[in-house]
Amino acid sequence: QVQLVESGGGLVQPGGSLRLSCAASGNIFSDNVMGWYRQTPGKQRELVATSTRGGTTNYLDSVKGRFTISRDNAKNTVYLQMNSLKPEDTAVYYCNVHYGSGGRKYEYWGQGTQVTVSS
Repeated sequence: QVQLVESGGGLVQPGGSLRLSCAASGNIFSDNVMGWYRQTPGKQRELVATSTRGGTTNYLDSVKGRFTISRDNAKNTVYLQMNSLKPEDTAVYYCNVHYGSGGRKYEYWGQGTQVTVSS
């Protein structure tokens, strides 16, 4: 059974920084995509950043230059370094892992961690 455990959310002032971590455990295909999504009440969940095992990354336009995704493949862990945070970054952030194997798609989500940017 796959489990994703997130940590690192919290309250931060505008302009501040936070680092989110997500550790994946269980039977996960190694050639996967790990990433972060976020959601605010009444809105759809949106992709923030993703990274392939080889390090190819993708970012939401509004976080480019401020957020950096990285991963430790040996530990099955993905990180999101968030700098220059803005109030509009306030959301619940979810870790995601997905991959294809044997013609099937597998996708897993973390429980979510709250990030609040406010003075």
